[in-house]
Amino acid sequence: MNPFHPLRGRRLSAVGLLAATALLAAGTAAAAPDATTVKASTLGAQAAQSGRYFGTAAAAGKLGDSTYSTILDREFNMITPENEMKWDTTERSRGSFNFGPADQIVNHAAAHGQRMRGHTLVWHSQLPGWVSSITDATTLRSVMKTHITTEMNHFKGKIYAWDVVNEAFADGSSQHRGSVFQNVLGNGFIEEAFRTARAADPAAKLCYNDYNIEDWNAAKTQGVYAMVRDFKSRGVPIDCVGFQSHFGTGGPPASFQTTLSNFAALGVDVQITELDIAQAPATAYANTVKACMNVARCKGITVWGVRDSDSWRTGQKPLLFDNNGNKKPAYNAVLTALGGTPATTARASAAALPSSFRWSSSGALIAPKPDSTHNIAGIKDPSVVYYNGKYHVFASVASSSGYSLVYLSFSDWSQAGSATHHYLDRGAIGTGYRAAPQIFYFAPQKLWYLVYQTGNASYSTNADISNPNGWSAPRNFYASMPDIIRQNIGGGYWVDMWVICDSARCYLFSSDDNGHLYRSQTGLSQFPNGFTNTVIAAQDSNKFALFEASNVYKVQGSNQYLLIVEAIGSDGRRYFRSWTSGSIAGSWTPLAATESNPLARATNVTFPAGAWTKDISHGEMIRAGYDQTLTIPSCRLQYLYQGLNPNASGNYNTLPWRLGLLTQTNSTC
Repeated sequence: MNPFHPLRGRRLSAVGLLAATALLAAGTAAAAPDATTVKASTLGAQAAQSGRYFGTAAAAGKLGDSTYSTILDREFNMITPENEMKWDTTERSRGSFNFGPADQIVNHAAAHGQRMRGHTLVWHSQLPGWVSSITDATTLRSVMKTHITTEMNHFKGKIYAWDVVNEAFADGSSQHRGSVFQNVLGNGFIEEAFRTARAADPAAKLCYNDYNIEDWNAAKTQGVYAMVRDFKSRGVPIDCVGFQSHFGTGGPPASFQTTLSNFAALGVDVQITELDIAQAPATAYANTVKACMNVARCKGITVWGVRDSDSWRTGQKPLLFDNNGNKKPAYNAVLTALGGTPATTARASAAALPSSFRWSSSGALIAPKPDSTHNIAGIKDPSVVYYNGKYHVFASVASSSGYSLVYLSFSDWSQAGSATHHYLDRGAIGTGYRAAPQIFYFAPQKLWYLVYQTGNASYSTNADISNPNGWSAPRNFYASMPDIIRQNIGGGYWVDMWVICDSARCYLFSSDDNGHLYRSQTGLSQFPNGFTNTVIAAQDSNKFALFEASNVYKVQGSNQYLLIVEAIGSDGRRYFRSWTSGSIAGSWTPLAATESNPLARATNVTFPAGAWTKDISHGEMIRAGYDQTLTIPSCRLQYLYQGLNPNASGNYNTLPWRLGLLTQTNSTC
């Protein structure tokens, strides 16, 4: 890779470009921020701030109900199929498997950035008669193992956690209940099931799931606890215990948090897997959520259904949404207990993005500040977050000798020009080519990440964003350039890496100055490792129409993502095009995506202080938060960008880029 980008360095007047339509494919460190201080207005988004999930049971047959699916996709970041993965659906006849209904749910979740819980592999209920009638241990053992292996292999890589065995203990007892598995195979069938499951999918979490085990003093609770303790002591693979939590109007027992804590102390995660509470008292729901939030290894909560009309206890109205899909008081209680802020009908951030944009620009707010060791010509490629009362800006600084990174902070944009510039090459990030930074807080690890290009996609971490000397040495996301990029880059350059995460995965985007936008992915729990499955996320036969500097954001209060990409117009000037999608990995629909209707171009920007630039180039939106979801408001947008004296010319690396701020002027809220 040539780090100096000569193609990027020329103003390409008279290049004769058409406004093509993209072909879009499906020191002392301050305390780290508390992730829960980022307040969201939906259940899944707020749970994700603490590294948890908030899910629901879903039915394939209801996905076509628009009210149902709207709530499902907006509120929940984990889905459990209500019946579609149970034995009587998946293997009604021996050896004949039907995964169609379950695939519907899994595919829907994948398209909306939601994770999946698998439910359930071995259960005495909803079991076909041919299984229940087996009396030979060898036959039943073979049937059980084949069923577990076949189903888990089919969904391998798509399931966060499996309920391997469900409800194996008798009510009010510390002993196993009678079932074909218990009666024919004996007490060892649970261990056999878990060992078979681990062999089938080593990456999935393996859970035991049961009801009436929430009270620490109950015999059934003690029986399950003894089993888990025994399994952990002997190396039987068990990763989690699911507490169904079908409560009466009083909600959880007083000892519920103690129960969760005691199980977690055995070295397993705990999950609330089928929560519903008769009459849905707000206090009972809040107490249940608080118990989970107070136990570090309580990884998530699933309610058993979307609306009261979808519940197996429908007459008891036990869920968070009424029959018509309206939020009940318990919803706000749950969101508040998770640390979020209930939305109101007047919430500005919930407005839809417009189909066209108008902006007002500041003058040049931030200019280079050369010193005795840094002869800087331009400052560019800014990334910005607002945290702890300050804007924190990271940017590239360019000169004839190359690129490096700079950091500055200030509490108000009027102070931006006087802020101290801290050059990051003085710390562990080091000297050499470093450019195009992106900053975000990765809440699950309580670390700040600075992503940048070095000829590879690189990153550094820091516990304190305000300490410019606290960044770690560069590490790479990839061992080398992915083959698909190498095969398509042509005479371009691999540039402008961008990371965004949903509740299940993290995605890494990059450009090649040759008309391609690439996307790789990894699991949220694997980040920053494991980026694979690199694909072309978008492409254009006109390389200047889909050039570089891509940003992807989550739009607050909606189930929408915004993609923006820098283009070079027919006048040789830089501008931005935009698209939207319901998921990060989904297909993208044009929003404001042409030269005549751009997201941001000099033609739809006013300059009250004078038109100091005709280029609206590489920058970043001012976000609503600062975490890995990259959430932005949907109105009154602001965009920190790089601009340029229209008369400037010469080598790209010596151009006098400056930073300015766009503010949207056509918001409807």
